[in-house]
Amino acid sequence: MEFEKLQQYLKEEEAARITALREEEEQKSQMMKKKIEKMTEEISSLSEQIRAIEQELGAEDLSFLQSYKDTQIRAQCTLGDPEKVSGALIDVAKHLGNLKYRVWEKMLGTVQYTPVTLDPNTADPKLSLSEDLTSVRDSDERQQVPDNPERFDWGWCVLGSEGFSSGRHCWDAEVGDDEYWVVGVVKESISRKGGVALSPAGGVWGIQQYWSGEYTALTSPPTPLTVLRDLQRVRVQLDWDRGEVSFSDPSNNTPLYTFRHSFTERLFPFFSPSTHGMQICPLKVSVSVK
Repeated sequence: MEFEKLQQYLKEEEAARITALREEEEQKSQMMKKKIEKMTEEISSLSEQIRAIEQELGAEDLSFLQSYKDTQIRAQCTLGDPEKVSGALIDVAKHLGNLKYRVWEKMLGTVQYTPVTLDPNTADPKLSLSEDLTSVRDSDERQQVPDNPERFDWGWCVLGSEGFSSGRHCWDAEVGDDEYWVVGVVKESISRKGGVALSPAGGVWGIQQYWSGEYTALTSPPTPLTVLRDLQRVRVQLDWDRGEVSFSDPSNNTPLYTFRHSFTERLFPFFSPSTHGMQICPLKVSVSVK
């Protein structure tokens, strides 16, 4: 279905380009048609004058001499050379210049890029993921999925598909009106079966909202967070090399909490929603030419 959407976009773009080309062709054809009609009228008028003068020149000597001055005046040609028309040709460069690049650049407005894609093979059977793997929520019923080793069977958990063992990484999770949620990172070796302590000791670095509306950092014991207004989005910033996981409110860049730890293995984005679910926020894609 995703490929069909892309193919359909290209077909529509091709049709739009051809339509624009035909419209330009029609406009310039009409312009040239009017120019030709005007030129034809001028040629016809000039031909009439030539025929009239030829008749007068063929008259008898006396009659010719009597009308000589009038004939001389009429013989003066006031028509200039045909005017060369600018812009008469199809603007080929506009239609074909960097065609593939321009279409690709325009396609960026129809596609989305999310820095984190959810891994359905890790999702708790009680979770339901969107088709594009960018949102997750508590399912109304347990999903019929394989009990593979990577899959969580506790905590309504799901991981991002890509782990990080170096560098800096950032993503936003839209939690909206969800009444309970956990957002953070976990170590790759975390136990997927039976549950663990939600703390750095258990391999989890994150923050959560309780059903009561309280926000805490997943320390041991939990650290209450000062939040001036209900969080709609949470930004997670991982600096693996410096050993930092920071959380903030991206709506006003308010820091929430920062964990510091010497990481020794890959870390994966970690999400645990409830009924309303959460969405990985897309990034704005831009194009630069070097």
